[in-house]
Amino acid sequence: MRSGSALHVVHEPDPGIDLAAAARAAGDFLRALGVSLETESLQGTPERMARAYAELFTPRSFDLTTFPNDEGYDELVLARGIPVRSVCEHHLLPFTGVAHVGYLPGDRILGLSKLARVVEHFACRPQVQERLTKQVAGWLGEQLSPKGVGVVIEAEHTCMTLRGVQATGSSTVTSTLLGTLREDARSRQEFFALTGVNA
Repeated sequence: MRSGSALHVVHEPDPGIDLAAAARAAGDFLRALGVSLETESLQGTPERMARAYAELFTPRSFDLTTFPNDEGYDELVLARGIPVRSVCEHHLLPFTGVAHVGYLPGDRILGLSKLARVVEHFACRPQVQERLTKQVAGWLGEQLSPKGVGVVIEAEHTCMTLRGVQATGSSTVTSTLLGTLREDARSRQEFFALTGVNA
């Protein structure tokens, strides 16, 4: 089990981010697609694109604050409807939705807002939903040493709804279960029932 009550997760400015170069590339990209940048409203678009993607790919720093489980709480702790926004690594188009993240406490309990922070931490990069779901669950398992972890993500992918098959209104659901939530059928059923996802 990790010692101490807080793990500080820091994101220093990436020395590899070059906004000026990104803006030039964005301008070249748009012009190559036949978009004229001569109008007043489009002249600043390459710079805005560069800043927007830099923001999407830069998570905020946070403390993973935990507390002693003095009361010996051993029931499921679940945060539902955590907003998720990320970018599909195949088309660099956004996907958005919600995450449901729960765990069965061991020796320590987690500050509830940190469940959302962990989701953001892994979502702020080009991603696939399957990996994102697994990363959130695995990291919580490693850092918190709970008896079980469950993560469900429901998201709409604009790479599927706005282009290609144009399956408007479709969503993708992924899940990862660890420990007791994977091994015990009743615990697994309770988790899915509380998330509102039919197992």
